[in-house]
Amino acid sequence: MGFHLVTFLLLASLRLTLTQDVEHGSIIVDGAQAIAENDDNFICATIDWWPQDKCDYNYCPWGNSSVINLDLSHPVLSKAIQALQPLRIRVGGSLQDQVLYEVGNLKSPCHPFQKMKGGLFGFSKGCLHMKRWDELNHFFHNTGAMITFGLNALLGRHQISHTVWGGDWDSTNAYDFINYTISKGYNIDSWEFGNELSGKGIGASVGAAQYGKDLIKLKKNLHTLYKNSKSKPSLIAPGGFYQKEWFDKLLQVSGSGVVNALSHHIYNLGPGSDEHLDMKILDPERLSKCGPNVSNTFVNSFWYLDQLGIASRYNTKVYCRQTLIGGNYGLLNTITFTPNPDYYRQVALLWHQLMGKSVLEASSDVFSPFLRTYAHCSKGSEGVTLLLINLSNQTHFILTVHERVTLSNVGNEVVKSIPKESSFFSHLKRAFSWVGTKGSDVSFREEYHLTPKDNYLRSQTMLLNGNPLELTDDGEFHWIQYTIV
Repeated sequence: MGFHLVTFLLLASLRLTLTQDVEHGSIIVDGAQAIAENDDNFICATIDWWPQDKCDYNYCPWGNSSVINLDLSHPVLSKAIQALQPLRIRVGGSLQDQVLYEVGNLKSPCHPFQKMKGGLFGFSKGCLHMKRWDELNHFFHNTGAMITFGLNALLGRHQISHTVWGGDWDSTNAYDFINYTISKGYNIDSWEFGNELSGKGIGASVGAAQYGKDLIKLKKNLHTLYKNSKSKPSLIAPGGFYQKEWFDKLLQVSGSGVVNALSHHIYNLGPGSDEHLDMKILDPERLSKCGPNVSNTFVNSFWYLDQLGIASRYNTKVYCRQTLIGGNYGLLNTITFTPNPDYYRQVALLWHQLMGKSVLEASSDVFSPFLRTYAHCSKGSEGVTLLLINLSNQTHFILTVHERVTLSNVGNEVVKSIPKESSFFSHLKRAFSWVGTKGSDVSFREEYHLTPKDNYLRSQTMLLNGNPLELTDDGEFHWIQYTIV
């Protein structure tokens, strides 16, 4: 694949200081062969179960954003999902293993979540009424969302110790719920079993051998229930923290052909209450291994974009952001539904539109850990999209891009330089400069320069090529406008 068109995605870091280092270097992109591949619906976001009175760090950020009470009629919500088609929505979270489905021969009352001393995460069991399930599915259908639904994996078990649960999973309620879903013609792309019950768990844990046996049971139920259906949903597990021994045991017990995809969670920035969270986000060491007033601002995008880049490079198929709306870290504002910076920057109008699913090798002779480099085949057109992140406010990088070419007749590799066109150091005043050429078949290059409003890292307004990305007066989303060079 030649460099017929180079699309450049740039994220500018901290405001420039009066004295700044300049570092020259090269980036070599191997466009001949993909090193990994994402799914078409790589971008994913979660709708959680937390009620209004879920509070952390003396703050109650959830409002009416849960599966139970989210306003599905809000026009901005629909437009935000439609802009990302196909957006995968994961319905799940901490309380999913306490959800009862009001269908079939339910053995216990189906009441809303209530605060309860001694309850898992401080709450009682909750209820999903089928009327609400109907409303949700009509909404999912109308917005074109792909659904991964997290099932209650604790039902029927008993608490052995403080966090350890044992006993067989009671599949009856889930069976009736899935059967109802099929009878109504609702399209569920995948069913996920449990939330953060792997390893030591969060709040509760289940042994890997028992978990594997229960997955076999669930898989058999899915085969039975979907035997006459055209669609065959995937089975995903365990949706928890990765612990090698636990995951190995799970796969050994469940055997081949049971779990279609493994899912795991990461919290690599620590608690959202950390007053130094923005500095952690800009720390290359932390990124390589969210909270109030940070996760919904410009600075969080350094972390989020880098996570998308790293996950893609390691052949991750889907990356689910917690959350679409709700908490301190939603892509949308919990009250107004307007997009937070992360929605515009990484998901809807940049990553989703520019980064194709084929991941390319991009290497650099710049040894600074503050320069993060990722490359994908461009989405919907020939060419390469480069994502460059500068985490430093002390260094200005001037980069020359090269294409790696393999000579098939001799098996040797050569580096083909893309000659220098110009340096943007003098007039862009950004944290990056691009040096490249127009491809032989095109006469332009697209550039996307992202900065926070007023150079304030915690700004909730982002600028694309100097222009604020905000909703129009009638609630429509701005279409991304690039700079043509």
